[in-house]
Amino acid sequence: MKKLLALSRYTVIAACTASAACTTALACVRSAWWWLAAVPALGLAALGMWDVLQRRHAILRNYPLLGHARFLLESIRPELQQYFVERNFDGRPYDRDVRDAVYQRAKGIDAKTAFGTERDVYAEGHEFLTPSMAPKAVCKEPPTVLVGGPDCTQPYAMSLLNISAMSFGALSANAVLALNKGAQERFAHDTGEGGISEYHLRHGGDLIWQIGTGYFGCRTPDGDFDANAFAVKARHQKVKCVLLKLSQGAKPGLGGLLPGSKVDAEIAGIRGVPVGRTVASPPHHRVFSTPRELIHFIACMRDLAGGKPVGIKLCVGDRVQVLALCKAMLEEGVSPDFIVVDGAEGGTGAAPLEFADEVGMPLTEGLMMVHNALVGTGLRDQIRIGASGKIATGGDIVKRLAQGADFTNAARSMMFALGCIQARACHTNACPVGVATQDAYRARALDVTEKADRVRRYQMATVRSAQHIIAAMGLDTPEELHPRMLRRRLGTGGEIRSYADLYQWLEDKQLLNNPPEPWQADWHIADPDQFRL
Repeated sequence: MKKLLALSRYTVIAACTASAACTTALACVRSAWWWLAAVPALGLAALGMWDVLQRRHAILRNYPLLGHARFLLESIRPELQQYFVERNFDGRPYDRDVRDAVYQRAKGIDAKTAFGTERDVYAEGHEFLTPSMAPKAVCKEPPTVLVGGPDCTQPYAMSLLNISAMSFGALSANAVLALNKGAQERFAHDTGEGGISEYHLRHGGDLIWQIGTGYFGCRTPDGDFDANAFAVKARHQKVKCVLLKLSQGAKPGLGGLLPGSKVDAEIAGIRGVPVGRTVASPPHHRVFSTPRELIHFIACMRDLAGGKPVGIKLCVGDRVQVLALCKAMLEEGVSPDFIVVDGAEGGTGAAPLEFADEVGMPLTEGLMMVHNALVGTGLRDQIRIGASGKIATGGDIVKRLAQGADFTNAARSMMFALGCIQARACHTNACPVGVATQDAYRARALDVTEKADRVRRYQMATVRSAQHIIAAMGLDTPEELHPRMLRRRLGTGGEIRSYADLYQWLEDKQLLNNPPEPWQADWHIADPDQFRL
């Protein structure tokens, strides 16, 4: 092996050197045209020598010149995987069938398929919704959900599908403009925690202002919450709701760092930070440290916002903490107007692999846990639940509503509607279609008017698809959906069970009167004065 290795190394160098010498001699003696061959040969010889002498890449030292093929193939591997290897139904994070459905609906084309499904409907884990022998007519108007509890004086009619949190900075200005224009007077646009920019306001789309641990847009110079700045912006006529972010599905419990090199005058003005200074978003909030303090802060935010709906967003971790929050609501007589449950499968511009893969509860379990906790404590009627995490089709919406949600939010599918090709380069500032970048040259490729129309068409068609499914199930409204209408195949033996049978569903105030045994221990130790488990 050592001999072969040495032979490979020195043979390549010798061949390149000899070729370079011969072609150079011919160019000097015979004809200047030989320089067309001599120059590349000299370049390869020099590269081969450099490969042997450099110390950074072992593969190049052992296989000069040839080793570069490995780096070339590695660089185009994602494209080869997406376009030539993966099948229509097994790509990740979104498969080709789903992406095509979004693209077609965004272009105003019916998302239809021929010759039947490609999915294995007999595979373990396959899920399906139950059609009725007596389907109903599809309602002409898209349904909405009224968000606003007993302490809310300005409730908001939320669409079944809205734009999930994506900040300006993570997205280009043109992408934010197109999203907001597409949402105009039809559905809500979550600003993300980067603050409200002029691009969120230019076209007048309804906003959900998200506040994270950095309190961007409403922070004091030392990073605390600025109540006066918050009140001014929260009362803007286009801000319809306020959402306090506790954690994010793709990276729960992880803070962030915005390098000073990226904090230009525009970003600094939007986020309320000094120009050129590195800004940290801590993993925790400064203004509260217990469930009870959190509830009081929500009440404060609602008062400052003039009675507009205030909600919280979280990726669920442990049931004890959810129950502790419910106990705090009961004891204080105060609750958020809505809760957005973000699944661990949710997307982000950048997250450590371990957080994306191994931290946080998936949406299915997290959504049902929050729903059951609110039902069991008698709070469900006054708190709406939103679901976010890989929502892309009408079927996704209906499934989440059957699992306990009132409405859904989507980020990546809205990016697809803008033209995203799932290049997964969001963190590199090199998005090839100008969506997730601050590179002005790349962003200019995104036409705001055209992409706004695509966002609008995609959202309308997807909600319409959900309406058709609900009608096919024999229901008049989304509120009639029930866990028994969603089925799952448990194995190859043919057993199929509904979600009503697979999971435990609490009855109204059951935790207060007679907690079922699987919940008893968690309910007993849940403490409204501490998050610690």
